[in-house]
Amino acid sequence: MPSTVPHALIAAQVQAALEEDVGTGDLTALLVPERPAHAVLSTREDGVLCGRAWFDEVFTQLDPNAHITWRAQDGDRIAAGMVLCELEGPARALLTGERTAINFLQTLSGTATLARRYADAVAHTKAQVLDTRKTLPGLRLAQKYAVRCGGCTNHRIGLYDGVLIKENHIAAAGSIANAIARASEVAAG
Repeated sequence: MPSTVPHALIAAQVQAALEEDVGTGDLTALLVPERPAHAVLSTREDGVLCGRAWFDEVFTQLDPNAHITWRAQDGDRIAAGMVLCELEGPARALLTGERTAINFLQTLSGTATLARRYADAVAHTKAQVLDTRKTLPGLRLAQKYAVRCGGCTNHRIGLYDGVLIKENHIAAAGSIANAIARASEVAAG
């Protein structure tokens, strides 16, 4: 199982997403009587599941009485038509949170699924597939987690935890030798 993302970060990401979507309240959900409801989430495509913690957190923040029963774990391969989870809870909370929760699940499962495709492609070799920093703003650790769920490896999290010399650095430094010399100085402290 890949290491997890800190709960405080997940909670903050979900809070921001709900604030963006719900604002001062879900006006359409007010049309529905407040009553218990049951929902089933199934997948339409094969893939790799990722994002359960974000999905769960959406409903926890909307109504702690919501209950989710999962049938798959992050990192599991899932098949089209498979029931991923069942939800029980207040109808309004389930309706209000469904799109935000599914957006997290789809985005992270999409990343995990693509990572799994690459990992499978090199499984017969000694190669390792590394990710990049090219993530959605604010979701870097979430997408890095999804990459691990898909069987690939994280490279660097940000500009602060590793040197990666590219063409623009070489041009700005004047030569590759200058860029490497400066990198050695920076690494030495």
